[in-house]
Amino acid sequence: MKYLSALSSTARRVTAAIAAASVAGLIVTTAAFAATSSGTASTSAAAIHPCTTSDLGAWVAADQGSGAAGSIYFPLQFTNLSNHACSMRGFPGVSAIDRNGHQLGSPAGWGSVTAPRTVVLAPGATAHAILRWSDAEVTTAPGCDPTFAASELRIYPPGQYSATHAFFSLEVCSHAGPVYMHVGPILPGVGTING
Repeated sequence: MKYLSALSSTARRVTAAIAAASVAGLIVTTAAFAATSSGTASTSAAAIHPCTTSDLGAWVAADQGSGAAGSIYFPLQFTNLSNHACSMRGFPGVSAIDRNGHQLGSPAGWGSVTAPRTVVLAPGATAHAILRWSDAEVTTAPGCDPTFAASELRIYPPGQYSATHAFFSLEVCSHAGPVYMHVGPILPGVGTING
């Protein structure tokens, strides 16, 4: 303490300012590292704007599909193509369309045992939702009228009213009624065969 009292009041203020700036810099650096090291961060999204459709690229990771009991589960990937962080929360809207942009069958249902949470995407980072396509519904549901005419999925990111598209060419229902696809909430990170 005797050394601190020997400093002038100006020197003490400068020392305190440098210490405060160092702590603030450490906090910002740590937050930036956490956001970029995993690609996503579960920090508070209060200051992070929601991802818009124009911020995102979407695709179905067909090579990561896994099947069980007449259904195939695909990661539906969302990559932040913008130069700023944005957040996603909730369920995307998904429907199959033909090459003329006409919807085929009913849109995907929503449902999951996983509760929605906010996912913050750094620029270039990817989040995903699990898309379940049900072969059993397409081939056996009355009124489905199966078709191979689907060429894309029309995808509405959570909270958005404009869509993006992703390649998709599996058999689908041509008429509304049976719900042959279901999609879960947005999850952090790149989706893989294991989730």
